[in-house]
Amino acid sequence: MSKKYEKLANEILAYIGGTANIDDVYHCQTRLRFKLKDESKANKEALEKLDGVAKVIINGGVFQVVIGPHVKSVFEEIEKNVEPKSGKTEKIEAKINEKKSILGSVVDFVTGAFQPIIPALSGAGMIKALLALLVVFNLISKTSQTYTILNFFADGVFYFLPILLAFTEAQKLKCNPILAVSVACIMLHPTWGALVAKKEAVNFFGVIPFTLTTYTSSVIPIILVVLVQSYVEKWLEKYIPEAVKLVFVPMLTFLIMGTLALSILGPIGSVLGNYLAVFFTFLSTNASWAPAVIIGTFLPIMVMFGIHNGVAPLGVMQMSNLGYDSIFGPGALCSNIAQGTAAFVVSLRTKDSKTKELATTAGITGLMGITEPALYGVNLPKKYPLIASMIGGGFGGLYAGLTHTHRFATGSSGLPAVLLYIGDNTMQFLYNIIIALVISCVVTAVLTYILSLKYEKINETIEETAEIKTEVKNSTITSPLKGKVVPLSEVKDEAFASEAMGKGIAIEPSEGKVVSPFNGKVVSLFPTKHAIGLLSDDGVEMLIHVGLNTVDLKGKYFEAHVKQDQNIIKGQTLLTFNLEKIREEGYVTQVPIIITNTHEYSEVVSNCSGDIDYSDELLALKI
Repeated sequence: MSKKYEKLANEILAYIGGTANIDDVYHCQTRLRFKLKDESKANKEALEKLDGVAKVIINGGVFQVVIGPHVKSVFEEIEKNVEPKSGKTEKIEAKINEKKSILGSVVDFVTGAFQPIIPALSGAGMIKALLALLVVFNLISKTSQTYTILNFFADGVFYFLPILLAFTEAQKLKCNPILAVSVACIMLHPTWGALVAKKEAVNFFGVIPFTLTTYTSSVIPIILVVLVQSYVEKWLEKYIPEAVKLVFVPMLTFLIMGTLALSILGPIGSVLGNYLAVFFTFLSTNASWAPAVIIGTFLPIMVMFGIHNGVAPLGVMQMSNLGYDSIFGPGALCSNIAQGTAAFVVSLRTKDSKTKELATTAGITGLMGITEPALYGVNLPKKYPLIASMIGGGFGGLYAGLTHTHRFATGSSGLPAVLLYIGDNTMQFLYNIIIALVISCVVTAVLTYILSLKYEKINETIEETAEIKTEVKNSTITSPLKGKVVPLSEVKDEAFASEAMGKGIAIEPSEGKVVSPFNGKVVSLFPTKHAIGLLSDDGVEMLIHVGLNTVDLKGKYFEAHVKQDQNIIKGQTLLTFNLEKIREEGYVTQVPIIITNTHEYSEVVSNCSGDIDYSDELLALKI
């Protein structure tokens, strides 16, 4: 799925009042259609000023944002943030038929639990970095009260990490977050800590033994507990009478989950956590280079498939167990710096002004730890900078791994994150990560430059060829429908009437058939078959939109006789539709015929009026 329209989609979401203001969203051939909870929250003027938005129309309770031929790509980005209600039946069937991989399910679960707490972990990490700097430069001592206070400012997040995870995991599993947090509080209660410290056997009711284990700063125990609690809670909600549910569901949840947490689930999680700590220790001692090399090399691929969200928490777990992260942090930092460097080199090598501007901006954000603009806007489309950055990130990660470089707090993976490598009363790890980043930069820059000598020339040739192929010519277009000519200004839709989509003409059809007005190709065919985009051999880009708001019919009364990307000849039947049935449903049946590349012509005129047949001249286009 393309990332090209991500920025536009995010701006649209912001100006319509945010995702919380959306009741539903769908799209037709030319526009996004929002059903908003409160239209007064939408900023129509700001939307119309966006580069990529042609017009905004409010009609019949639907907030319409006219995009043009690229509406599907913008909608795909919108859909990532909003769950549309339209097409509910099809989506349910798709979900039933979809077989999600075990890995995909695990990644999705872990991501849902850890992502919301990243800001808290980052804030705590930066305080740790500040504290380390103050100690290294002898501004405070480790025995001072200031040190102690700053330390627990940062440690608070990690000490109560089970509570944060309980809340986010409960949200992910759709059980009560407050009850989940309350169970986590049982596990962290000072009285339980005191019982563990006494090292005397604890038996609940004298029968159920509780394993003496502390759960502060732990991860796996609470994940297991909330996972089981989600099923217990739903079972209680199902069988306890509504009148007493408010009292007995929480009470029984605490009794059941408190017992299970301290007797079975918590100890199991603790054992698994101990094994994980052994694994991390083994990696740090015997194969310290491996994680950093793998992450440094393959992080861009992980980002594309979302796998990085499942790997990053391993660093958090390692830090919770050992006090540092050598699994994810060093490799991620090397990879991100390599991505930004590759984009910068592209900005120096490309001759395309838009690419140069995008690559420069993406390079800066990449160095700051936000690589999506560089990855999706520059490196992935061009391929060669992505390959160079993966190699450069791998070499930097190799050095970081071989020197046992690790960070002492979690945070962003950009240049500011180098401060996270100050710890253990030494600057050694800071120096090593800087060297690793220099290696990543140099290797990436050299490889990107060398590859650009070949591939930028190829790209220039392709662009020149494309310009030749898309050269437009003077054209005469015959009518694709039979009926009565209607000036575009009289079409009962502001987006078409205002020529926001381009110049053209409209026809009130007398027959339910659309034929090809020229030789060319079908470039877009909407699934509901009410609209079709065509490209002629002479470079004419045309949109034929049968009726107004007929997207709401969802394909009813329409039939397509061609497929997308199919070559077509003049007079060939493209679409048929039941004209009478559409009118009976109350829809306006005017058919706008728009030249969507109007800007490439000096004139788009129509000298016809009254009745028109399929073979009659409809439009004359002059370059």
